[in-house]
Amino acid sequence: MTDVALQPGTPDIPDKLYFKIGEVADLLGVEPYVLRYWETEFPVLSPKKSGTGHRLYRRKDVELLLRIKHLLYEKRFTIEGARQSLQASAKAPKAIPAVRVQQDLFSADPLPEIRKELAEILKVLK
Repeated sequence: MTDVALQPGTPDIPDKLYFKIGEVADLLGVEPYVLRYWETEFPVLSPKKSGTGHRLYRRKDVELLLRIKHLLYEKRFTIEGARQSLQASAKAPKAIPAVRVQQDLFSADPLPEIRKELAEILKVLK
């Protein structure tokens, strides 16, 4: 989930595979034509289309739209500025998950040490 989606006041995204344009428009509080316009301005935004030509947005598309709306409406970026901001954040290095870093710290099996500490805690509690 993105940092914008975690901010207070942002709508909860329902747990669905696909969203129709009307559902996304209601969720974001904008008109459907605004979403169609943003598709033309932001190349990273490309919802799938059904066999009948209806737009089907995935969760990642909705999160991206929330971010675009935040940049345009709250931070008051221009379209070009929002596009550049999205490109810059896409190129930024990703953080290494904490679990992987912790695994790298322990070259040996940590379980014997943990068992020893738990045994000492039990002795103290008795």
